Amino acid sequence: MASEVKLPRLGQGMESGTIVKWLKGEGDPVEKGEPLYELDTDKVTQEVEAEASGVLLKIGISEGEVPVGRTIAVIGEAGEEVSLDQEAEPAPKEEPKQAAPPPQQQDENGRPEPVAQAGGRVKASPLARRIARERGIELSSLRGTGPEGRIVAEDVERAEAAPAAAPAPAAAPVGEAERRELTSIRKTIARRLTEAWQIPVFQLQLSADMTRVNALLARLREDENAPKTTVTDVLTKVCATALMRHREVNAQWTDEAIVLAPTANVGLAVAAPQGLVVPVIRGAERLTLAEIATARADLVTRSREGRLQRADLEEGTFTISNLGMFGVESFTAVLNPPQAAIVAVGAAVDRAVPLDGELAVRPMLTLTGTFDHRAVDGAPAAAFLQTLKELLEEPGLML
Repeated sequence: MASEVKLPRLGQGMESGTIVKWLKGEGDPVEKGEPLYELDTDKVTQEVEAEASGVLLKIGISEGEVPVGRTIAVIGEAGEEVSLDQEAEPAPKEEPKQAAPPPQQQDENGRPEPVAQAGGRVKASPLARRIARERGIELSSLRGTGPEGRIVAEDVERAEAAPAAAPAPAAAPVGEAERRELTSIRKTIARRLTEAWQIPVFQLQLSADMTRVNALLARLREDENAPKTTVTDVLTKVCATALMRHREVNAQWTDEAIVLAPTANVGLAVAAPQGLVVPVIRGAERLTLAEIATARADLVTRSREGRLQRADLEEGTFTISNLGMFGVESFTAVLNPPQAAIVAVGAAVDRAVPLDGELAVRPMLTLTGTFDHRAVDGAPAAAFLQTLKELLEEPGLML
């Protein structure tokens, strides 16, 4: 008996999603639990698994935004007759129809030229457009291998990995504006930042001597078989330890109560191609530095490859935003609601500081905390930052 494939609700508050591409075609065999299509939600682009085994008999919606619960395809037995009520289904945005499509042109090597839509726009999948935009790749310079010469994500990835063989495309006319359509994730980022600016916050800042942390990292990196440990890993462990000592900071504000989290689920702000994402390391206070390093490397890799799952982004209680790798010495991070605190981390720079009555040069790291004043008062926030400073200057206290 045929099974309908409906767009799932992957999280609380999700009302719709955008089908990016199908990983199976009509007539292909499908196993339960096998990736079936890519779905772009308000938080992440992820693969959705099939909930039944059989043959993909019919794809009702090839791409585009679809409300939760709509039937988008049918899986059943080979040869089974099925039909979809297309009038009841939201159709993807169609390109203006022409009387007859022009014959596809080929280059001198017999490869298809990029197919342009009406108005001269190159035909490409939404995911391919997003990756190309984030990585500065001109779609007009690529050769599409998808249906009818459509450029797909693999074409963009291949172009970035290989040196460009084609000449650079002509520069756009002076004064011509570039229009970048908002993705679901970018819309969510904008909405959440707007919400954050409506929260009464305050900032506190202090600096920590990173001499002993640097020595600890140097010793850990001597073991070639151990995962590479970074400053972010140490900060994650330090923040988790401090959050357990200052639970007022590991909190969320609600209209009825201030909720204190029982564990430190530390989010890491990551610049991914699809936009800023904050994957979460759960229970960081219970993990070793090696375990945190392994978890962080996995989350960052999957963030940048667009393979995060929605669960990776949920249940965070605190966030670290580190821009030190860009040479930024200090900055103020925007709160990540509903969390009550976030810490912005700059680069460690050599400074002259008083030490035992004399001046000494030490690598100093600036930490700037932003706190929701509805949930956290100044004194507990200051005590939390002071604990961060103590743990960074004596990292043995957290181990």
